[in-house]
Amino acid sequence: MLKGLYGVTDSQLLPDDRILLEAVEAALRGGMKVLQYRDKSLDADKRLRQASMLRVLCHSYQALFIINDDIELAADVEADGVHLGQQDETIAEARQRLGDYAIIGISCEGSMEQAQTAVEQGANYIAFGRFFPSRTKPDAKPAELSLLPAAKEAFKVPVVAIGGITMDNAAQLIEAGTDMIAVVHNLFASTDIESRAREFSKLFDQEDQE
Repeated sequence: MLKGLYGVTDSQLLPDDRILLEAVEAALRGGMKVLQYRDKSLDADKRLRQASMLRVLCHSYQALFIINDDIELAADVEADGVHLGQQDETIAEARQRLGDYAIIGISCEGSMEQAQTAVEQGANYIAFGRFFPSRTKPDAKPAELSLLPAAKEAFKVPVVAIGGITMDNAAQLIEAGTDMIAVVHNLFASTDIESRAREFSKLFDQEDQE
């Protein structure tokens, strides 16, 4: 189910296999529901090795494992799906390569029009952002908070919020209707990743109780 904390790895924060696996497992223990493996390096062997290990680890916690941008890597490691940007390969190409059951997510920046196109083409979720200043993508265009309730009303697929999300601002995104919060730095740079993941996850539990 696409709801809750959606962690995104960062190869600078998590520079080797041991640190990466330990950090991801801590986040999984804390309740992370989805992990996106994001590594822009050209080291294909490293990416294949790490993605293979992370898929096994995520599945042992019943979490979903998504690959950023790389359809072939997602196919090679039998990931649950792929996350694509506006400049990446198409949803049709991903669907053809990965099959009907793959989860395909699309970055829609701050645009309802991009979201509409993505949903029409068969995206399983749509991601908006950045909502706050982001260390990972400092040049990304800002998105309006009002996008979240509008997207929830217009589309029948889960909505992800990304960009500069911290414990101080995550609740307002969840209240606005996002199904998942995608967190990079505020999760994986935390001194206690498991506790931070648990704090983020509890925000969704509180929303469900209201």
